Amino acid sequence: MSEPVSALGGTSFQGFATIREIGPLGMITLRAKGLKSLDKAIKAAVGTKVPAQRRIEVEGARACGWMSPDEYLLVLPYAEVATALAAIARELAGEHHLAVDVSDARAIFRIEGAKATQVLQKLSPVDFARLEPGELRRSRAAQVAAAFWAQDGGYTLVCFRSVAGYVMGLLTHSAQPGSELE
Repeated sequence: MSEPVSALGGTSFQGFATIREIGPLGMITLRAKGLKSLDKAIKAAVGTKVPAQRRIEVEGARACGWMSPDEYLLVLPYAEVATALAAIARELAGEHHLAVDVSDARAIFRIEGAKATQVLQKLSPVDFARLEPGELRRSRAAQVAAAFWAQDGGYTLVCFRSVAGYVMGLLTHSAQPGSELE
């Protein structure tokens, strides 16, 4: 089996904020709604509870984010995806659901530093002053779909792998020294 490769090889940029691609990470899209065993399946897969609407539950290197009324994004170490999928299948046996490994179809970035918010403020139509801790926001970064949440003094951003280079370009341009908003 070949080793996983992130979309941009772990590239980074240091401007007024630090931009880093942090893949490869394991990611599972779980489509399920109103299932009696959903909480057990998510707990078995990533160790968190089911997140409330527009929330993300983070437990160490694992997380579960609410993406829509019947969709969750599970984030975990890349090597643990197969085990997590098996746990979901076991817990949801006989219940209608879809669990898919999307690890290689996504790119994930960290935006860090005292002015990290400013990087995303320039790119997304979101009122960052109202973005609460633990809130997951599905929006866009300029012209592409993205999801992000505040974590550990910065932001984690997930996008499609096919636009990883474009998103890295957006983030680095937005973080250029001298372009701060304040």
